[in-house]
Amino acid sequence: MSKNKTTYREFCKTKENLPVFLYDWWLDAVCGDNWDTALVKPDSEVLAFMPYHFKKVLNFKISILPQLTQFLGPWINYPGDLKESNRAEYEKRMMNELIAQLPDHHYFEQNFHFSVENWLPFYWKGYEQTTRYTYIIEDIAHSERVFNNFTPSKRKNINKAAELVEVKFDLSSDDFYEHHKMTLAKQGQNISYQKELFKKIYDAAYQKKAGRTVYAADKNGIIHSALFVVWSKYSAYDLISSIDPDHKNSESASLLVWEMIKYLSGKAHRFDFEGSMIESVERSFRQFGTVQKAYFNIRKCNSVSYTIFRNIREKLRY
Repeated sequence: MSKNKTTYREFCKTKENLPVFLYDWWLDAVCGDNWDTALVKPDSEVLAFMPYHFKKVLNFKISILPQLTQFLGPWINYPGDLKESNRAEYEKRMMNELIAQLPDHHYFEQNFHFSVENWLPFYWKGYEQTTRYTYIIEDIAHSERVFNNFTPSKRKNINKAAELVEVKFDLSSDDFYEHHKMTLAKQGQNISYQKELFKKIYDAAYQKKAGRTVYAADKNGIIHSALFVVWSKYSAYDLISSIDPDHKNSESASLLVWEMIKYLSGKAHRFDFEGSMIESVERSFRQFGTVQKAYFNIRKCNSVSYTIFRNIREKLRY
């Protein structure tokens, strides 16, 4: 194990307010041994870090987001006495040190957390950027106020669903996975992650009391929808939503989000829908009274051969 990784594990033990995707236990679940972190620690304090996932595809070395992980990216601890006029220079210094520690790679791609508003140091090192969006309920401490901020149509749908289905918790990892696989198959789609990976995440999240499934079933025992949410004190994340297209009109998926927000009101500060560039999904997220947040997708390709390979692979998918 690298020195940085050992240091980072100790660092994670002392922090309760990191996003869940940045914890070492999450990285262990989604990456196995194939992760490490760039880390700036000139003395006893960690000033900045950037976990990364690495793998080999054929002869190409790549660093990309692990599956079911919304973001990684740089995380900077700012000195309390840092002047605003010095902020950009401090970020440049920290990010340059992190970039310099990344291993040699043919391709790199990560999403950064929406709080990272300055990616110029990466631009100056040859990285490219695309802006994407997520949707956040900033404060879920007072669930009644949260509900009142939903649009009237969203509140109506939730009340409708409450009369049609019963909300239950703790669907097993196998049952959740099979339900999601089935709902996607009905739409002509294949599930994009393996059952073994989901079980690792599920087991780790339950062990850490940082994740839970919730589902909606009718009087005949038919599951209309299911939801898997993970969280830390910093934020909760709508990780996977499984909606049976034959029963989508029951609006049970919205009810499940509401039930999880109530459950998490004392456990997490905010609720992150993880965003979508799909117009209909984006509209549904906005109806929960969310705030739109822009975040950066950062990438760099150091190999013409890998670019050709990646383009061919993408075409074969479709």
